[in-house]
This record gives sequence, structure tokens and C-alpha cells, in this order.
Amino acid sequence: MKTEKASLLVKGNEAIALGAMAAGCECYFAYPITPQSEIPEMLSRILVEAGGEFVQAESEIAAANMLLGATACGKRAMTSSSSPGISLKQEAISYMAGSQLPAVIVNVCRGGPGLGSIDPSQGDYYQSTRGGGHGDYRTLTLAPASCQEAYDQTIQAFDLAFRYRNPVVVLGDAILGQMKEPIQAWKERAIQDSRGLSWSLSGARGRKPRLLKSLYLSDGALAGHNRLLQEKYQAMRVECDWEAYKTDDAELIIVAFGSMGRISKSAVRQLRERGLPVGLFRPITLFPFPDEPLAKLAEEGKRFLTIENNAGQMVDDVRLAVRRQSDSELYSVLPGILANPTDLLEPIQRVLHT
Repeated sequence: MKTEKASLLVKGNEAIALGAMAAGCECYFAYPITPQSEIPEMLSRILVEAGGEFVQAESEIAAANMLLGATACGKRAMTSSSSPGISLKQEAISYMAGSQLPAVIVNVCRGGPGLGSIDPSQGDYYQSTRGGGHGDYRTLTLAPASCQEAYDQTIQAFDLAFRYRNPVVVLGDAILGQMKEPIQAWKERAIQDSRGLSWSLSGARGRKPRLLKSLYLSDGALAGHNRLLQEKYQAMRVECDWEAYKTDDAELIIVAFGSMGRISKSAVRQLRERGLPVGLFRPITLFPFPDEPLAKLAEEGKRFLTIENNAGQMVDDVRLAVRRQSDSELYSVLPGILANPTDLLEPIQRVLHT
């Protein structure tokens, strides 16, 4: 199969839709909500043209349960929404994690809590990385910072979902969803055939029936199932990914993800031009969190400042990673405020000089 690429100018939301198609998405279920509505808008055309199934469900709850059904049949399937819509999907996501189903969930975050606003936010970090529903489970979580990463990580999300039989979250925000950039997109791409999976519910004619479930009532059964899941989550650590920018000689490391990581990188560049020893560490996988490389930087005597577009959530993981050698300060850009690199210069310098 050819592996040529084409250059396209698209919004981040459109990049996600194109990434889903490149990943072989067969089914998409969602309900419209700002600021992610370009995803269903585009997929309602290009997925149907490619012979896939597009359903605008009657609610976010319905969409998530349709996703559960499709993935149980081994289909490459996805849903997307924004913060309050993702909250409504949590029960079904917990069922999918408990049943070990390979679903892809895209969250283009908006401000909260409650209805909040349609402005960008990173307030869904806890929800995404801790398993936002009931029970002990985790979802692999990817945090793109550009339209190209939004495209690439949507493809990666499908691959990881099937590799681990687990829901995967692509966590963006309104900045990423609405900004427009050029991307390199696959014209054709080899896709793993999901037919004939040993676990999928594809009809029992000629074989023994299969059962996918998240209900375990017999003595010891649930403990055994949870032990298996925890072992799987530990195995996911090999998927850790991050960006380190000018960290080798930095005294202060800025830790930021997604859009805030990109804004922080611009601030680091400006401070470097002034001769100040600052660097950036940007987690790309939020779960599994790249704690080992952060711990190594702490062992080298670095100091840390976590910058987030929320009241402080990822900072907990940063502090856990560096706790044996260091700590992390926190600078919060509260949802409802659109930060730019200049806004970050003073707080970074203040921490650097204390």
C-alpha cells in the first residue's frame, strides 16, 4: 500500500476527524456540543462517503452506549464531545474499561465547572487520567499540542485501544480544536484488520459463544479481574511520551501539557533570549504519566514550575514524580482567561529568582 502524504490546512477538530479516518474508523457516535462540533460535522460527510456508520445520537449517554456496543463487536469506533458531555459518558466508559473494550473518546475541553463557558480549559485532567467514572480503572490519555499532533495522536489512540483492549482518551481543548494549521495527512495507510478478533462478539455460528462483561459476582472473581486490569495498566508504562525542550542546562523546568505547553514553550524561548536558564517538559501521555524522566531531572538538581489552564491538577502528578528530590510550584491560568506567552514571563521569572 502507498504511504504518500498530502499537505492540508485544517482546524484541530478537522485534523481529529481526518485522523480517525486514517485509523480506519468504522463507526462514530456523538451529540453536538461546542467547541468540538466540527468533528461530527466533518465525519457526517467523509465517514459516510467511505461506507462507515455515522449516528448523531439523542444524547451523550446514548452515544457512549452505542460506542460500547460497536466496540464489543470489534469495530474501530469513536465518540467525541466537550467537558459536560464527556461527564455524561462516564458510566459507559467505566463499563467499557471493565469489559476491556477498545474505544476512542475525544474530549475538546471547555471551561467549567458546570456549563462554564466555551473557552479553553484543562479542567478535565483528573477526569481523564483517573478514570472519570466509578471503580478502579484507567484510560490511556494523549494530550496533543498542535493540529499535526491531533491528527497523529488520533491514529495512535486507535492503535493503543486495540493493543491494550482499553478506552483511550484524546484530551484537547478549545484552542487546539479551533486553531488552523497545516498538517501532513496520509493519502493511504495500512490498517490492522479487526475482523476475527478472539474476543469480539461477531456471531457464534460455528463456534462457542463469547461473553464480554463487567459484572463479577462469584467469590474472588472481581478481585482477580481487577488484578488483571491493574497489571495491564502497569504494562502501559512503556507508552510514556514527552517533549523536553532546553532542559539540559536549565535551572527551572516548566511543566505544562497540551495548548498550555505550547504557550509555555514560546515563553521559554523569550526568556532564553534574555539569557535565563529555563526549559520545558511537556507530557504527551498524561496516563501513563512520564514520571521517570521528571524524576531524573529532579536528581540533577532542577527546580519545577507547573503551569496549567485550571486550578491545579497535573501538578499532583509532577509533585509525585519529583518528591524524593524536589517539589513543584504552581501557576494557574484559570478557565475563562486566555493566556499568551507574555503573561507567563513574570511568574516564571519570579519563581526562577526565589
